[in-house]
Amino acid sequence: MPNAFFPLPNAYCPLPIAFFPLPNASSPDTLAPMRARLLLGPILIALLLGGIWLDQALEGTPWPLRVPMLGLDGAAPPGVVILPAMLAIAILGAVELALMLKAKGVHASRPTMALAAGIGLLASTPLFANLLRGDGAAGLASAAAAMVLLGILHHARTKNSQGAMLSIGAVLFAFVYLGLTFGFLLRIRMEHSAWVLVWVLATVKACDIFAYFTGKVIGRRKLIAWLSPGKTWEGLVGGVVGSAVVGGAGLALLTARGVIDPGVSIVATAIAGGVGGACMGVAGQLGDLMASMMKRDAGIKDAGKLLPGFGGVLDLIDSPILVAPLAYWTLALWT
Repeated sequence: MPNAFFPLPNAYCPLPIAFFPLPNASSPDTLAPMRARLLLGPILIALLLGGIWLDQALEGTPWPLRVPMLGLDGAAPPGVVILPAMLAIAILGAVELALMLKAKGVHASRPTMALAAGIGLLASTPLFANLLRGDGAAGLASAAAAMVLLGILHHARTKNSQGAMLSIGAVLFAFVYLGLTFGFLLRIRMEHSAWVLVWVLATVKACDIFAYFTGKVIGRRKLIAWLSPGKTWEGLVGGVVGSAVVGGAGLALLTARGVIDPGVSIVATAIAGGVGGACMGVAGQLGDLMASMMKRDAGIKDAGKLLPGFGGVLDLIDSPILVAPLAYWTLALWT
């Protein structure tokens, strides 16, 4: 049967040709996204670690900016590198979010959304509290009220009342999601060593990595088929276990090195880190599913194309955003 076998004697080629599919020049390269991830991933990790190391190294060093009303006393504060980097990420994410909202017919301006995200991020820092003489709650409430006004003024430019509530809600969502919630990572840095922030991010991303490979190898049962067909229950379990291992080992290492001092034994710290890591893994997957829901609603696969193999900025930070508040309060209660 020449159509079913290679044109070789059966003794040398007993298997149907279907077992050896030949590459089709017209078929899409399904490995291209993975190759892009493998190339870009190490670069992003190097930039992250380099920025965090520089932030830690510069903390407390003399610098010319001295503004007592903001709590700046002439020494570089924690977050001196991370704050501008996170502002850039929040602004880029807000631009992607505006495009997603526009795809749903919402009147969302990229500059307005970027401004809301930036103000939200700054409102999550002690700057607002220092500016208002320690009253952080008043600063946060004032910023939220300003965002409502910003949304109203932005929509008023259309000279049409239709969709006004959606426009105001979009501005507030950028303020909370990419500003306040994302800002918890910045608060972690301002209250702890920069390497504690590395521990949080490594724990979150460990879940993504372990979930991906576990799902590929043994994944059978779909987690939520209508929302994220590629996710499986087996992958979720593998990811949470991975986060627990990295969380426990990382927190124990930070304690052994004297970076944090929880006042308990290394073993107790490792157990607490494992439990916290598992919780952060679950929260990270919820953040990923939340982003998937928004993208499906907008009818797109990725939030953007800025990062080949990853998608957009929102695709990269969807997990850490939702984990940030949990990680902050976990550290606040434990250390």
